[in-house]
Amino acid sequence: MQTALTPQGSSTDILAIANIPILWILAIGVFAAIIVQSLVYMKAAKKAGPAADISETELKKSFRAGAIAAVGPSLAVVLVSIALLTLFGTPAVLVRIGLVGSAATESASASIAAGTMGAELGDASYTQAVFVVAFMAMCLSGAGWMIATLVLTPILRRGDTKLRKVNPALMAIVPAAALIGAFASLGIAELGKTPVHILAVIVSAATMGVCILLANKTSATWLKEWGLGISIIIGLAAAYFAQAAGMAPAA
Repeated sequence: MQTALTPQGSSTDILAIANIPILWILAIGVFAAIIVQSLVYMKAAKKAGPAADISETELKKSFRAGAIAAVGPSLAVVLVSIALLTLFGTPAVLVRIGLVGSAATESASASIAAGTMGAELGDASYTQAVFVVAFMAMCLSGAGWMIATLVLTPILRRGDTKLRKVNPALMAIVPAAALIGAFASLGIAELGKTPVHILAVIVSAATMGVCILLANKTSATWLKEWGLGISIIIGLAAAYFAQAAGMAPAA
């Protein structure tokens, strides 16, 4: 098996260099940093809990709710990652798609980079040389997210402090409104694609509404934690059956 670039980088054996040991080491290093960071944040939350009048039980409940809520969105990431493995290899997909940025942004960056070399992802023109350029574009794209966060977070924190002095109640509304707006924009963006997309959004929203209603009307408070994952799974199932029934327009 070829394990390095050919002199001209013209080989189409992308996985030969996409899965080289150094990339695996770097990917594992990134995951290790994320795990350590998460443990540090959890320890800090436990330490600051009593000062914020948050009990140990409430902290454990919030950690559990966050872990469960992450399951649903992770399913979508896994499905996208499987589709991209043959294009970018496992280490690149783990780092670029699983941790930083989004599938759409990273794929678009790689596609544009490949286009500058007169190639397209996945076809005969997608050589090792094109992969290297596309991978670099993906890395730069992901770095942009991290740099923007590093620069903007202190600025937004100062704005948060000033707004709290003017109207403390406002900062309870703004984050919630921003979160609702972000998810609403993502959902609305899918509505105009196909009837299957519309059905998936409606079914998912209805399922989430039912979960919240049942959680409020009964003692099944666990539905608030599992609602997101349940709604995503049922929405995916509805989209699958709708696709099988021929709701999607022909390509």
